[in-house]
Amino acid sequence: MLKIDGLKKSFGDNRVLKGVSLEVDKGDVIVILGPSGSGKTTLLRCLDFLEYADEGKMEFDDINVNLNHISRKDIKKIRNKLTFVFQNYNLFANKTALENVTEGLIYGRKVPKQEAIEIGKQMLDKVGLSERYNYYPSQLSGGQQQRIGIARAMALKPDVILFDEPTSALDPELIGEVLSVMKKLAKEGTTMVVVTHEMNFAQDVANKIIFMDGGVVLEEGTPKEIFTCPKEERTKQFLKRILPEDDYVI
Repeated sequence: MLKIDGLKKSFGDNRVLKGVSLEVDKGDVIVILGPSGSGKTTLLRCLDFLEYADEGKMEFDDINVNLNHISRKDIKKIRNKLTFVFQNYNLFANKTALENVTEGLIYGRKVPKQEAIEIGKQMLDKVGLSERYNYYPSQLSGGQQQRIGIARAMALKPDVILFDEPTSALDPELIGEVLSVMKKLAKEGTTMVVVTHEMNFAQDVANKIIFMDGGVVLEEGTPKEIFTCPKEERTKQFLKRILPEDDYVI
C-alpha cells in the first residue's frame, strides 16, 4: 500500500534521517521504537508533509513521487489517504469536540455540513465521547482531548493513520483509555503507524516493530522477534533500559 525508499532529512548540519525505508501493508499496525532524537517523529512528519524530505521516493497505491520535488496536487492526494494524530492533540480551543471533528470534513473535504455532523457524532460515539459533543477542549481531560484527535482522524476515512506518541502528554491514569481506542481500531483492521514507548501496546497489538537509532532503521521484525531475540546490540541495550526487569528475557 505505502512504500518509502531512501528518505533523508536534515535540519541545517543535523542529519536527522539518513536513508530510511519503510513498507506498510493494508491492516498493518507498525510500531516504531527508538531513543529520543532517533528520527521517529521526523519520519512521520515527512510522510504527511508537515516536514519536507531532502531525498527519497514514495509509492502510495497508484501514486509514485520523488519526495524532494513533489507537487501540491500529489501532496493533496497523499493527505487524502493518511491522517496524523498529534502528541499534543492540536485541537482548536474555540471549537467544541464535534466542531473539531467536523472542521476537516466541511472545509477540507467539502462534505455537506449536516452529513459532516452525522459523521462527527458517529466517530465521537466510537471513541466513547457521545456525551461530550458540545464540550470545549478546556472542559475535557487530556485523554478525552486525544480521543477527539483520534475521532477527527477517523472521520476522514484514511487508508493510514499516523500516531506520534499519542499518550506521551497524558497523565498515567489516562493512558489506558487512549490505548483502548487504538486497540479497538487495530482489531477493526485500521492501518496504523505508531511512534510510542508503550511496550505492552507494541507487544500485544503490533504486527511489525521497527527500531530506529541515529536516523536509520537498525532492525525490524515481529514483536516476538524484536522483544525476545533482537539481533542488534543497540536494540538489546534500548530494550534492557525501557522494559521492566521481569519482562526482559533476552
